[in-house]
Amino acid sequence: MELEDQVMGIIINAGQARSLCFEALRAAKEGDFAKADTLLKESTTFANQAHLVQTQLIEEDQGEGKTPMTLIMVHAQDHLMTSMLAKELITELVEVHRELDKNKQLSAA
Repeated sequence: MELEDQVMGIIINAGQARSLCFEALRAAKEGDFAKADTLLKESTTFANQAHLVQTQLIEEDQGEGKTPMTLIMVHAQDHLMTSMLAKELITELVEVHRELDKNKQLSAA
C-alpha cells in the first residue's frame, strides 16, 4: 500500500471516530444514553483502525529506514491524537450527562 493511502487511512478513520464521538455527546445531551454508548463503541472501531495503520507505519519504519515525515503525515498524526483526546473527554461528558439525568429523575420522583 502506498504511503499516501496509509496516511489517508489514518485521517479518514480518525475523523470518523471523532465525528461519532460528537454524535454520542449530542445523543447524551438528549438523554439517549443507549445511542451514546453505541456510538462511542462504534467510534472505537474506527480509532482502532487508524491506530493499526499508524502501528504498521512504525513497524515498517523499523525495517527499512525512516518513513518520510511529510505535512500530510503530521496532519494525520494530528487527526489521530485529537480524535483520541475527543473520545476521552466525550466519554467523561456522557457520564456527566448520565449522572445529571439520574439526579433529575430522582428529583422528579
